[in-house]
Amino acid sequence: MYADCSRIHQFGDSQAPRFRREGKLLPMPMSKRIVLVVALLLAAWVSLPAQSGLRPLKLDDLARMREISDPQLSPDGKWVAYVVSAVDVKEDKTSTDIWMVSFDGTADRQLTSSPDNESSPRWSPDGRYLSFTSSRPGPARGSQVWLLDREGGEATQLTDIKGRLQGYEWSPDSRRLALVVGDPDPEAEPSGASGDGGKPRVPKPIVIDRYKYKQDGQGYLLSGRHAYVYLFDIAMKKLDRLTAGKWDETSPSWSPDGTRLAFLSNHSADPDREPSSQIFVADARAGSAEKAVTPVTSRAGRSRLDWSPDGKWIVFLEGDDKKYGAYNMEHLALVSSDGSGAPQRVKAVEALDRGVSAPHFAADGSSISFVVTDDRSAYPTRVGVSGGTVERLLSPPVVVSSLTSAAGRTAALSGSARKHTEVHAIEGRTLRQLTHQNDALFAELELGSTEEVSFTSKDGTEVHGLLTKPVGYVPGTKVPLLVRIHGGPNSQDGHTFSFERQWFAASGYAVLAVNYRGSAGRGLKFSRAIFADWGHYEVDDLRAGVDHAIKIGVADPNRLGVGGWSYGGILTDYLIASDQRFKAATSGAGTAFTVAFYGTDQYIIQYDYEIGPPWNAQAWETYQKISYPFLHADRIKTPTLFLGGERDFNVPVQGGQQMYQALRSLGVDTQLVIYPNENHGISRPSYVRDRLERYLAWYDKYLKKAVTSTSIVVRR
Repeated sequence: MYADCSRIHQFGDSQAPRFRREGKLLPMPMSKRIVLVVALLLAAWVSLPAQSGLRPLKLDDLARMREISDPQLSPDGKWVAYVVSAVDVKEDKTSTDIWMVSFDGTADRQLTSSPDNESSPRWSPDGRYLSFTSSRPGPARGSQVWLLDREGGEATQLTDIKGRLQGYEWSPDSRRLALVVGDPDPEAEPSGASGDGGKPRVPKPIVIDRYKYKQDGQGYLLSGRHAYVYLFDIAMKKLDRLTAGKWDETSPSWSPDGTRLAFLSNHSADPDREPSSQIFVADARAGSAEKAVTPVTSRAGRSRLDWSPDGKWIVFLEGDDKKYGAYNMEHLALVSSDGSGAPQRVKAVEALDRGVSAPHFAADGSSISFVVTDDRSAYPTRVGVSGGTVERLLSPPVVVSSLTSAAGRTAALSGSARKHTEVHAIEGRTLRQLTHQNDALFAELELGSTEEVSFTSKDGTEVHGLLTKPVGYVPGTKVPLLVRIHGGPNSQDGHTFSFERQWFAASGYAVLAVNYRGSAGRGLKFSRAIFADWGHYEVDDLRAGVDHAIKIGVADPNRLGVGGWSYGGILTDYLIASDQRFKAATSGAGTAFTVAFYGTDQYIIQYDYEIGPPWNAQAWETYQKISYPFLHADRIKTPTLFLGGERDFNVPVQGGQQMYQALRSLGVDTQLVIYPNENHGISRPSYVRDRLERYLAWYDKYLKKAVTSTSIVVRR
């Protein structure tokens, strides 16, 4: 609401504000009228936008925003290819295209525009071609590699693969590709195929015999289907298997001279039970025998392997023991490419006690660059191969990702709480923006301010987070507060743009994002604090964050809401079962009766190794303890909206169904929303919009019923 000052200057004595004296209304004295008018004008001025012509975020802006991903520098360092994802409202889908921007930022052009999606742009090392993957119509069905000749002409289909293309990489001489191809589904029928009489074929029974048999987005995992590394000769258009092994292979990386390939595979007797990959190296020719260069205990991560320029070393990410899989913090490690020595973690990086990603050798081999995840930021760093300290290349607060380097230049993705992610050049210790896909839209918007907050939890642990204030917020006033909880738990809320937080801020809410214990960015001890003890320290940390927001005078204690998705939905259930201050909650893709999900979701390894099987007496006690939101649902008084994807194999929708039924049985106001055919992440644009609309309507219903005398109505 706006303060209505349009008629203040028109007041004569007959319209002047009045006050009561001895039961009679009398004209207010002129001196008091002047003071009132000045006060109203000042209040109106304070609530005006910082810049004229700006407006709060609208839900329609969601369809206007473009997501930028996968930047790739050309070999000469003059261009960056990247992917732009945009919403096609009419078709209710997301469309992706390949764009290219010059490194000096003066030219930015769209390269593909077909109705089908294009992704994974990669430059041939000789600079002649830009390749990408697409399922656009062509000689072969499914995703294929296509080529754009930089000398001009239309894109042409390069590969004709019958299986599932999962990734690819150019050879250093630009003559071959290393492809990761999954076996085709033997039960799949061609589009439009039917049985006798034109009737649709009856689906065959799904036969399960694997320990881990579910994966969100993939569905049921069946025996006998694998993904292998293949060599594709571009001139001959010939496809050959690299090895003759029977195990899944992924993440191929060519040696600098093109004679060998490193890749990840798991040769355990039962890879489902021992989910760790090892690094193998094979000669780059068909039918090669692979050699393991890391032991099973090294637990190589899924990040891209990178060779030293002389081909002697491979830098990779090493994970923690499988029982800590949910809280994994990856470590920087080196191993000899001939397997002559054990892998070694880089001591200077270990001393940081922070997770790292995207390792890459410098062109001269003297150092390794990588990204550090650190307390709401993610910044590039480097360390010398021969030792020394870790050098920070950008100072926080900053979040960068998807680094790409060539010809002495580096580009990456970056944004901020007030600016959407774009491609940037990293020059010295600064970022220079190259793409401007969202600038025009953001030039229209007035956004809520976001600040870092720190507070002390119940046991004295220091906890950090971010607080976004409503658009038009006046310092010192109390507003409704939403605690929005990130998933994971092994992730963090950082200095990036969040449409959700700004959508709520534009609607009059302050939004608190807490990096509770279990989150990334604060070291191993902080992350593992919740091991087999879910809903304990996280709830303490979240409650402490709410107390802090109230203490500093931002949050109205009578108008508190909470919500989240995935682990954020799980913690929402824990929080409302522990704290009755919340007047409204939204719980998406969560669980509350943990033991009921043993064997029904994709986390069988975590259940068995972090908690134990339910028939173990000690494990059963743990299952009961961490299931308290469901077993003590009678403590919940908060009206709660439950949501989930119909085909979610990550956190099946049954978790929301159980809690919905419990609250419905108890007479607590509740509702359940199920999005048809959606997996764990809701992707259909109309459903994404619908979810945001439902969030806001639910919070508005319970948090904007009344405004106390100590609260302020902020401008929407």
